[in-house]
Amino acid sequence: MKKDEPIEVIIGNPPYSGHSANKGKWISDLIDTYKQVDGEPLGERNPKMLNDDYVKFIRFGQWRVERTGRGILAFITNHGYLDNPTFRGMRQSLMGTFTDIYLVDLHGNKNRKELSPEGGEDQNVFDIRQGVAISIFVKEPGKVGPAKVHHIDLWGSRQGKYDWLTVEDVEKTEWIELKPSSTAYLFAPQNMDLLAEYKQGWSITDAMPINSVGIVTHRDAFVFDFDEDSLRARIADFLDPARSDEYVREKYLSSGDKLPVSVARKAVRESMLSRSAVTYCLYRPFDTRPLFYHDAVVDRVRQNVMRHMIAGKNLGLIFMRQVALQGDYSHFEVTEGLVNNRAFYSNKGYTSLAPLYLYPTNDNLLDAAEEGRRPNLSPKFVNELSERLGLEFVPDGSGNLSSTFGPEDVFHYAYAVFHSPTYRERYAEFLKRDFPRLPLTSDRALFSALCAKGAELVGLHLMTSPALESFITRFPEGGDSVVEKVRYSSADERVHINNGQYFEGVPEEVWEVRVGGYQVLDKWLKDRKGRRLSSGDIRHYQRIVVALSETRRLMREIDETIPSWPLE
Repeated sequence: MKKDEPIEVIIGNPPYSGHSANKGKWISDLIDTYKQVDGEPLGERNPKMLNDDYVKFIRFGQWRVERTGRGILAFITNHGYLDNPTFRGMRQSLMGTFTDIYLVDLHGNKNRKELSPEGGEDQNVFDIRQGVAISIFVKEPGKVGPAKVHHIDLWGSRQGKYDWLTVEDVEKTEWIELKPSSTAYLFAPQNMDLLAEYKQGWSITDAMPINSVGIVTHRDAFVFDFDEDSLRARIADFLDPARSDEYVREKYLSSGDKLPVSVARKAVRESMLSRSAVTYCLYRPFDTRPLFYHDAVVDRVRQNVMRHMIAGKNLGLIFMRQVALQGDYSHFEVTEGLVNNRAFYSNKGYTSLAPLYLYPTNDNLLDAAEEGRRPNLSPKFVNELSERLGLEFVPDGSGNLSSTFGPEDVFHYAYAVFHSPTYRERYAEFLKRDFPRLPLTSDRALFSALCAKGAELVGLHLMTSPALESFITRFPEGGDSVVEKVRYSSADERVHINNGQYFEGVPEEVWEVRVGGYQVLDKWLKDRKGRRLSSGDIRHYQRIVVALSETRRLMREIDETIPSWPLE
């Protein structure tokens, strides 16, 4: 029968659907192959992208070719699998099955806001937002992998891409041969010499092993507020026995929210935490907001990590993996509280947090003793840094940097390195694909100098530095202070919030500063559109301007402090 005949050529344009309806056991079991890399579990907290329909179609085609022992699989698909870390097991598996792989990355990804290398518009070949790629997988009989991987990028206009595809073929194309290697197995070009240098550093998730992505509420408008008193009033209304479940749902939740209101209200009342369930969370860069933090109303509280941030005094390093990078890399910040998983802008990954200190488990986290905390730094990492510097590690606070160093010195050093413009530019192609890596130095004087710069940055970004009180702006005009339309005028260095009121004295280079992909001074105001700025809000905005201006100064000084790259 026809279905028993060997299939040697499979072509198509399978659907791209992250929420696949094809959940049969047979294909799901096949996909499990992609959840291994180098013989070990993938280790992704949320590998749901491997359930996309196009991935299943590729896996089905791979299976058919494996059965036949020869053949060609040619698809046009979502191009995300070429470099996304979640797909590294898939890439390794494909290399093991096929003998040659030809990849034409057509780009055009509006979700990533892709531009051509020259900075011009990059159009999609289809009327969709997701970037696409042509993939041709060849299995020659009698040969085994790993496959040779051939790659080419196409940028620019849709018509230009059509014209290229019309006249080119596999044999004529000037392919770049890639050398995908463990553990990423990237199907995208990279500077191998620079990669080897970069990999000498410590992955931040290995150096600070207790970490997670930020919290996910699925109802930000209900559990977050700009003002703690307003949030507490909302919680009281939510818990009021005189209020019906129907009243609560209609007033506070969106139409599609499936929160079991009765169960949630009961859980909060019985936990006796309603009065202490308000904590603070970094919602967006320089925008910390009160949060109703309770697992009855917050879908993913990330308790195993976030509990350390509310148990006592702490510092949290905020970073990101899988950044849809346009412009300079800027995805680092610090917090003394929790972090929202979308605190940074990206259509790919999620914001992550690593606490500096770990507190002992305690039924009442708010009563945990600070003396019982320990550093969230791997012993191997600490030992290597200690040997390099010739300093003894103390497990809490800071050392004297002549004979000792402590966890906070490590934090400040890392924060300074991550704010080096050269570091961000030099390693940009690696930073956007995986967790950041921290290079270590053996130069004690350099370590000490960077610790000092990092400490200054931390004070600025936590908004605790005395320097923030030296305003460089004014808010001179009276009015209702309601944010209506935000616009910047470079001619007079004014940030207008409505027709009559503005912040004056904001340098254009400070106005343009981005943190985590967001243009901070623009985003902070736009998130408050329709709200009246209080005197405290106005003062806070002026302090942010100082923080960003001082950050630019310190970043320049960090680069001047580091004599050369790579660090030695």
